[in-house]
Amino acid sequence: MFSAGIIVFRETLEAALFVGIIAASTRGLVNRTHSLSIGVALGALGSLLMASMMGHISDWANGIGQEIVDAVILTIALAMLAWHCIWVSNNSQGMVQEAKQIGNATTQGHQTLLALAIVVALSVLREGAETVLFVSGLMAGSTMSTGELISNAVAGVALGICAGWLVYKGLGFIKTSRLFQITNILILLLAGSLASQIAKTANQADWISVFGDQAWDVSHLIPSDSITALVMHGILGFDVSPTQLQVIFYLTAITVIWTAARQMKFHNSHHQGLNNTHKFSMPN
Repeated sequence: MFSAGIIVFRETLEAALFVGIIAASTRGLVNRTHSLSIGVALGALGSLLMASMMGHISDWANGIGQEIVDAVILTIALAMLAWHCIWVSNNSQGMVQEAKQIGNATTQGHQTLLALAIVVALSVLREGAETVLFVSGLMAGSTMSTGELISNAVAGVALGICAGWLVYKGLGFIKTSRLFQITNILILLLAGSLASQIAKTANQADWISVFGDQAWDVSHLIPSDSITALVMHGILGFDVSPTQLQVIFYLTAITVIWTAARQMKFHNSHHQGLNNTHKFSMPN
């Protein structure tokens, strides 16, 4: 009876947790709410269009059109998150302070909002399209009335959004000096999750045939459809039964992005040190 609500809640929860973390990481930037709202709206609209075209998409490239579209969406989102982690994470506090002082977002602030709005749109697009398809399938094969299915779906969306809002509000209780560190870590884990999903898509499409065995399977301890598994996947990118390739992609993405971010931070610190030395050495 509640299958529609559960399915919609599961898909909405993943997107809502994603959006909640992104929203917390941009708290203080001017036009943050406007930009992210546009991202959500475009993602929702795109999901409806994508779902309506799914039959044609699936027929592309000898039947793997859906995998190609998923891979493109995930790759673009991963690139945007990687850019945020590597460059913006080392400048975000300064951007917020400057935005508050002058009452207008800096160029860098506009750039990070654009990048993260795109990520939000892609996340909502992917999860929304799956939701529309699942609900459409249930409506076609269920004995429930259309009104009951829609009410269950609406309840699922509402619960998923509430969960994302709770994550956002919870992060709001953290001091600003710590907030950026925590949200940057969470976004890094989200990037690893996207890389893992790319690997899963590649396995399913038979683009990569190596490391296809399961790395572990704890589904008997944490069922894949449980709230715990959904939250862990939405926040940490944890999969109860990933393939070895997924784990490799996950760890590789995190390692590469973290290393690049550290190198960027070192470069910025070194450059700032040289500038300070140059100022003190100038004659009066």
